[in-house]
Amino acid sequence: AYEQTIRNLLRDYPEATEDDIAWKMIEHMAVQGAKTLEPIFDPSKGHGRISIQTNTKYHRSVPLLVEQATYFGTLARNIQVKIPATSAGIKALEEVTYRGISVNATVSFTVAQAIAVAEAVERGLARRAAEGLDNSAINPVCTIMGGRTDDFIKDLAAKRNICIDPGYLELGGVAVIKNAYRIYQERGYRTKLLGAAYRNRHQLAELMGGDMLHTIPYKFQLFYNGSNIKVQNTMDKPVDPVVVNTLLENFEEYRKAYLPDGMTVEEFDNYGATLATLRGFYAGYDKLVTIIRKFIVGG
Repeated sequence: AYEQTIRNLLRDYPEATEDDIAWKMIEHMAVQGAKTLEPIFDPSKGHGRISIQTNTKYHRSVPLLVEQATYFGTLARNIQVKIPATSAGIKALEEVTYRGISVNATVSFTVAQAIAVAEAVERGLARRAAEGLDNSAINPVCTIMGGRTDDFIKDLAAKRNICIDPGYLELGGVAVIKNAYRIYQERGYRTKLLGAAYRNRHQLAELMGGDMLHTIPYKFQLFYNGSNIKVQNTMDKPVDPVVVNTLLENFEEYRKAYLPDGMTVEEFDNYGATLATLRGFYAGYDKLVTIIRKFIVGG
């Protein structure tokens, strides 16, 4: 679908590198998506936004994240900019929010990260309010990649030969999301949670009815729409304490994920799920560059 677009960019920018063209393509896809969602865009509710992600290679640099996010905010009025919840990303989230851009924190797996994101956004909004700036059209989001939290703990269990009920390992991320959601509701943060990276349909079924967003795989949508699963509020039903306590007792890394004070902001950068996800994002970008390269030099 995008072959001719790539060829046109190579023609229009004859001195551009493969990285230049790759980012032109990312911007093109985001703008096209924004146009598709424009008819349902409602800034008062946040409906109809599309996220574009900052360069993974910038995850340690506040200035580079802020500069790129600010530019992305000019691409379309319903753009939302994804910034990683690393120590640099937390600082960038405050500054980008202050500049009036709706953010979506990503590379986030823990309650501590979700709280740090929400607090950073609150600081940015407060700075705007102090200057008399309007915050009504800003729709901040914090993603918790619950399935990736589970992936990390499952990997640790396998490496350490820790034998517990495998069903417990499917609910750790759900419990993290529910704990963060409870805190968000109690504190009245402007940021909304977004659940993502679900590994099975039952994880989503445990998170119905909350005032939050979800990234729902298309095959899950077909399953739910074609099933007789009862639609009911499960968000307010806690995960069985036996499950949570078993994970807390067996994995220090799960304590870091579940407890509100499980990590400092500085510790976010070296959390296992963070490192694994950043590696995956690097690899995804490398694949895109490889595609562009073939148009430049063949192969």
